[in-house]
This record gives sequence, structure tokens and C-alpha cells, in this order.
Amino acid sequence: MTTLSNLPETPISRRNLLKLFGVGTVASVMGYSRFVKPKPTVFQKDNLLLPLTLTQPKTAVVVGGGLAGLACAYELSQRGFAVTLLEKSPQFGGKIASWQVNVGADKFRMEHGFHGFFPQYYNLNSLVKDLNATENFQSLNFYSLVYREHYKPEVFRPSSSAFPWNIVDLAIASPNRLQWGINLTKIKHLQVFQAIGGFEREKNYQRFDSISVADWVAKDFPQGLYDLYFLPFAKSSLNAPDLMSVGELMQFFHFYFFGNPEGLAFNGTKDDMGTSLVQPIVDAIKSKGGQVVTNAIVSQIQAENNSVNSLTYQVGSGASDVPFTVKRNPIVADNSTLEYFGAADEVFAVAENSQEAISLTCTHQGCTVKMADDGKFHCPCHGAVFAADGKVLKGPAERDLAKFDIIGRPKIGYSDELQLVAIKPESVKPETVVADYYIFATDVPGVQQLFKRLDGDVNQKAREQIEKLSIADPFAVCRFWFDRDFAWEQSNFTSLSGYALTDSITLYHRIQQQFIDWSQRTGGSVVELHAYCYKEKEFPTQSALLATFEQELYDIVPELKQANILHRELVNQKNFSGYPPNSYAERPETRSNINNLIYAGDWVKMPFPCGLMERAVSSGLLAANEILHSEGLQRREILSVNPEGLLEI
Repeated sequence: MTTLSNLPETPISRRNLLKLFGVGTVASVMGYSRFVKPKPTVFQKDNLLLPLTLTQPKTAVVVGGGLAGLACAYELSQRGFAVTLLEKSPQFGGKIASWQVNVGADKFRMEHGFHGFFPQYYNLNSLVKDLNATENFQSLNFYSLVYREHYKPEVFRPSSSAFPWNIVDLAIASPNRLQWGINLTKIKHLQVFQAIGGFEREKNYQRFDSISVADWVAKDFPQGLYDLYFLPFAKSSLNAPDLMSVGELMQFFHFYFFGNPEGLAFNGTKDDMGTSLVQPIVDAIKSKGGQVVTNAIVSQIQAENNSVNSLTYQVGSGASDVPFTVKRNPIVADNSTLEYFGAADEVFAVAENSQEAISLTCTHQGCTVKMADDGKFHCPCHGAVFAADGKVLKGPAERDLAKFDIIGRPKIGYSDELQLVAIKPESVKPETVVADYYIFATDVPGVQQLFKRLDGDVNQKAREQIEKLSIADPFAVCRFWFDRDFAWEQSNFTSLSGYALTDSITLYHRIQQQFIDWSQRTGGSVVELHAYCYKEKEFPTQSALLATFEQELYDIVPELKQANILHRELVNQKNFSGYPPNSYAERPETRSNINNLIYAGDWVKMPFPCGLMERAVSSGLLAANEILHSEGLQRREILSVNPEGLLEI
């Protein structure tokens, strides 16, 4: 396969340049109106004479209450389906969920970091409009990208021009345009521009999915272009350059830059995401009779003849009176005398010679807690703390860690395998639901766990596709409450580049009302740093993350060295979808290889360019459309940026 790294480096004539880009394409680009804003592309056009709602009862079970599952459940519920929405966490929202934290006598809503709503999030914005929730959002007008060294800050504002004029505008406005490092006499530099300006989905992935971004830019790539745009925007996809496919980055750039006529300024929520977006969707589902269940643990899925027959769940910790076996985990280790068994998100700790095991699955959102130097179990995701015996000491978790009896373990000596059974099985009776359609809309770890619970005759390729899904490096958020405010010239949300850990800073006391009110009352500030994808080997502990975040915050805002930290909250999770090289071909599509099973989530292969929250919502609406189409109903209109670039690849 020919890649940009081995193309010849020869000067290019005007004739060859026109040949490279295509005479017809150049003419169309030059003839493009500078002042006419392109309209969104309608991805799915449908027969408007088809009925909108069901005339006979149909049921659907949606597993996963993040944006993808919420969007799917919303659309189906509005069309007459009896929907059951199951979420294993105490609250809906997934990566945009919010929960309560206490700071002194004050209560706040905490999130997994700031989320921006771009104007080309057509499907997400359409959903917000449906919910009459547009008043919950406000424009941030512009945002900045600040570099630690070498470059001046870049500022992005709304635009009404499509490619190539949006790039021309960017070049004119950029104070670093002379440092882009583009040499038009080098064929690779022209090929870079052509590749991201001539996006065509299948050709793009055929050509670029086999190489990582880091390898692609390692040789003869415009350094300034990489430093200024490629590196910070690649990381903002929550995938690190060394583990991200160039094909995926090309579609990401097309969605946010080259195919986007809207500019890069965006909206933010006036309150936390749970209040501003998640709860209105949940309320809309419930208003149509939808059943919504939190703390729901799926224990079994039965299938026959390549169709799902039923799904069983229970509300609570998921502990049951059915014995199961776990093997010793030689990887998990700490300075304690604990032994560890199990793997992934089902790890158990056993004190030396004890006849009991403690589940290390946090009862808040299912993260794996870790023993800290203080002898307590700390949740690395949302800050819950448990005593050594599993009792909850600090929220947001509300239930103790589950305990298990060890069956038949010798009093002395170690075992490589243990058989466990719950000491206090859940008293809540499991619920079994039978539906016409099942939608798996969890994150990657969640859908892989669901397939472990799927018993029966189903398509083997479906199992293999799910097993091959990747998870990106972990992301981390640290929010600080200070006793004073400070001067700040950049945008209230600012991307950062060049730091060991930090990728963005958000001034919540200037964006969200709950923090604005607190700041006005106390004179304090609330600042959040976000690391989009960090390497666990470099930051293996919570203390390492906290220390680095704090030091980098003082580098970014030196005034805060004189302030007192009133409180801080650390959130870090490893559950974002990975898009590594050679993963596109086997990525599952919306309709699975199992008859009545549909997929939704940002790990699903999308038929048009999209990213982040728009990718999740669009996947949920596509899942709903598959079911609507099967029932002879009119599908929801799905919008996209122009799915192809103007330059030929």
C-alpha cells in the first residue's frame, strides 16, 4: 500500500498540480460562492407518505443510558414503541452524566469534563430542539488554542464559509501562518492537503487505516501544521496519535474543518449536562410510557436461532447466590497483603488466609477501586472511598462493596483459583423482559460484558467483532475550587498544547450558573483541567495525576499560586472507544449479524463523518431508524456535513 511516507519528493509543475487536484475540481472550487453557506446533507431520505407511529404494539429494550441509548430510546418512544431503558449506573448520561459533590456546606453537580456543542452537531441540536431545551445552552462565541511554547494563541470563531474559504480565513486570521511549514514543492505536503481536503469515506479508510498518526507524521510532515492543528485536534478525539488510525483522523478533520461550513465556535450548557440535556431526554421517554431503570445489572441474555429471546436484569449490585469461579490475577499488585482474583471490571480482593472476598467494582458506576496508601479503597473515576472491609465512607457511591464467601478454600496456603458465592445475595427478584428488538448502546467494556452474558446460538462473527473492539487510553479531569478569582485573557474554555498531561482548561465560574452564583457570593473560582488521553505508565497513580495537574495549573495561571485550594475532584476513566490502525474493516455496523439486535454507540461504524457527542447521538438515531424501517415507518431525518471533500484522493 502506498503511503505518504514513501512518495517521491520532486518539484511539481503547474500542469502537474492541476492534474493532482483535478481540473474540474479546481474549477468548481474557484467557482464556489464565497458568500453562500452550504446546507447540511440529508443522509437518509425517506418516503414522507409512510406512517410516523405504530398501529400495533411493539417492544424494545435499550441497554445503556448514555447519549446513544438515550437518543435511540427517545425516538422509539415517540413513535409508539414500548421502551425499556436499562442503565447500570445510578444516573443516566454515560460520559455526560453528572452527580452531586459536596464542597463545604455547598452542593454542586460534577461531570466528566466540559463538553462543547458545535453548530455542525446537526442531529444532536435537532434533538435539543425537539425537547424545547435550546434555552439550556449558551454561545461561548469563540475559543482559543494556547501553546506552551513556540507559537502564539490561535482563536477560532463562527464562520459561514465552506472549504476552501474556511481554510483561507483560518490562514488569514492565524498569527502562526508563516510557521505552518508547508512547502508546495514537496509532493507529500500537497498530498496531505489533498488527503484531508478530498475526503471520501471508503477510499480514505482503504488508504489510511493501516497506519497510525504518529507513524504517518514521523517523516517529512509540515512540523508547524502538526504542532498547531494535528496534534491538539487528534488528542481532542480522546485517542492518542500513536494509537489512532490516520483514516480516523482524516474523517475527524473533515467533520470539524474541511467539510464543516459552520466554524469552530460552540455552545455550552448553562447548568450541568445532566440538568441541561440528560434529564429532558429521560423525561420525554417517560412521558410516552417508557420504563427507565438505573442500577440495572444485566445477568443473562438468552438467544436461539440467531435471535435474542429474552434479557434478565436485576436492580442492585448484581450479586447472586449462584457460585462462580475466578482465577488469580498476577498483574494487579500493590503494597498491601491482599491477593487479587478476576480481571477487567470484575476483580476481587482477598486478605491473607481470609474466607471472604471483596468485589472491587465501585457501586457508583462500576469502575474498579484501588487500595491506597491510607489503607482504604479509592475509586479512580469519581472519588468514592470505601473502608478496608468494603463499607462506603465517601460518595457519590451509596452502597458498600459486595462481599463473597470463598467455597472450599484451605485455611492455609494460596490458591490459583477460587469459587465465590455472594454472602448477601440481592433480595430483589430478577426481571426478565421479552421484546421484539434489543439495542446494545453501552460503551466498549459494557458491550463486551453483555456478550459474555449472551447464551445461545448466535452468529460467531458478531461475537468476534465485539471482542476486537478497542478502548482508548484513559482520560482524566481535575476540578479545583479556589478562594479567589484571577485575570484571564483567553476563552473560558481553552485548548492547551505542549503540556505533559493537560489538554484544556475550563473556567466554570464564568460558564455554568451554579458556579457563577458561588463565585459572586464568595469571590472564588472553579477551574478544571482535562487530559484527553494520558499514558498510564507515566501517571500510574491518583497522586501522580493530582500532582501534575496542580503543577501545570500553576504554570498556566501563575496567580493561583497565591490562592488556597478549597476543594478538588479527580475523575479518570478508561472507557472511550479506540480507533487504532486496521480496525475500520471489522468495526460493527448499526444492524448486527444477529437478527433482532441493533448497535448504538461511538464504537459503531458510521456511514458519514461525525465525532464525539454527535457520533453517539447519530448512532442512536440510526439504530432507531433501522427498527422504524423494519416496521414500515418513516425514518427520522439524519443530517451530516458534506460527506465528501472537493478534492480527489
